[in-house]
Amino acid sequence: MNAAQSKITKGEETRAVILNAALRHASVAGYGALTIGVLAEQTGMSKSGLFAHFGSKEDLQIATLDEGVRRFNQFAFVPALAAPRGLKRIVALFDNWLEWTRRSDLAACPLMVASTEFDDCDGPVRDAVVEHMNRLHLGIIKAVDMAISSGEFAPDTDSEQFAFELFGVIASCYRSRNLFRDQNANVFAQRAFARLVKSAMAVPQHKTLAKSGVRRKS
Repeated sequence: MNAAQSKITKGEETRAVILNAALRHASVAGYGALTIGVLAEQTGMSKSGLFAHFGSKEDLQIATLDEGVRRFNQFAFVPALAAPRGLKRIVALFDNWLEWTRRSDLAACPLMVASTEFDDCDGPVRDAVVEHMNRLHLGIIKAVDMAISSGEFAPDTDSEQFAFELFGVIASCYRSRNLFRDQNANVFAQRAFARLVKSAMAVPQHKTLAKSGVRRKS
């Protein structure tokens, strides 16, 4: 591919500006608050120009969700893949997950917002949320299975239960951090994660835990 082919087009650049504004707005006000009028005001673009990129509010919501997933992958999931398979990769994903909104300069997690907002609303947006969250869930399960295969986790570890509880730790952290404005939210999350990991580990636990990088907090 030559430089001319790889260069971002004006249309792609405009769409990126729109989605950046949309993601920031949805992270704070929710996806239901996304309108062409709001984004026209925030981006300084005309409504007709915005309609050219998104034919409906539903299309805009799904595209915004997709952008949130892309950023999560960029700042959390993909970097974790650089860690060795097994426990170190799980630790890297967890640490990145706690910090990805800050690194992406977002006030809150747009994926958590979407999960709460569309959990009982049938339709294409909910379907998109389910698809993205299920893919993440399966990714965690796969990482846990790798830790079992490596001998770091006990062979009878329930990988789906581990993924369920890991998401619960993250969700609780976001609630405490954003709703309660608790500055110790990350500390509590790290403690909960360390206990979860310890419960899954093959013996001897103390040696593997120290090598993995999991922070043990009292």
